[in-house]
Amino acid sequence: MSDVILSLQHLHKRFGALQATHDVSLELHQGEIHALIGPNGAGKSTLIGQIAGNLRPDEGSVFLAGTEITQMSIAQRARLGLGRSFQVSSLAEPLSVMRNVMMGVQALQSHSFRFWKPIARDKALLEPAYEALERMQLSHRAWTPVSELSHGERRQVEVACALALKPRALLLDEPMAGLGPEGSAKLTELLEALKHEVPILLIEHDMEAVFRLADRISVLVSGSVIAHGDSHAIKQDPRVREAYLGNDDA
Repeated sequence: MSDVILSLQHLHKRFGALQATHDVSLELHQGEIHALIGPNGAGKSTLIGQIAGNLRPDEGSVFLAGTEITQMSIAQRARLGLGRSFQVSSLAEPLSVMRNVMMGVQALQSHSFRFWKPIARDKALLEPAYEALERMQLSHRAWTPVSELSHGERRQVEVACALALKPRALLLDEPMAGLGPEGSAKLTELLEALKHEVPILLIEHDMEAVFRLADRISVLVSGSVIAHGDSHAIKQDPRVREAYLGNDDA
């Protein structure tokens, strides 16, 4: 049985004369973090859109756990097991941490009528949400309004919302964005432990976090993957150093 959970096969996407994605293929395996890095304008957002369902590729295919999802909607992909956190927060700030995560569970179960019930007593929503918060070490903040959280805690809630969907794969879009060193270190530690439960495709600019977390790295430049490999191989690749990392010895 294959351990490939997410597979992108020869994806192409063009906007007029701009080739935003050119023949991109990569795989996410069970038990790993696969990082996607590249300079601004490399085409990462376009590629994420094709994985998540915001965009349809002009050519190529996306598979999740062996099922082709290329033409599926965002909701269908989520129900099949694709979890996602966003670069820009999508949390409902006036609501508590628990209510935000419970909405993720509700979306999976597709039972909108549940919110007519007393939410604090709805175990079908409460238990998986609490489990996700515990996994992200936030259960002590469960009934705190999101508006009162630190930026780092909000990032942890966003990941918990994705975890509440019981995903087969997680797509994390710049989870370290805006975090200071302490917040980045905390989230890095949590993600490092999490990969053994759910594989993660990580899009990130924080190279310290990437090189610590990633089992494999793909480098996207001008819509094309110019290199695949582990941290050591990527650091030493002259094409990557020229296009993205720079040539300073570190």
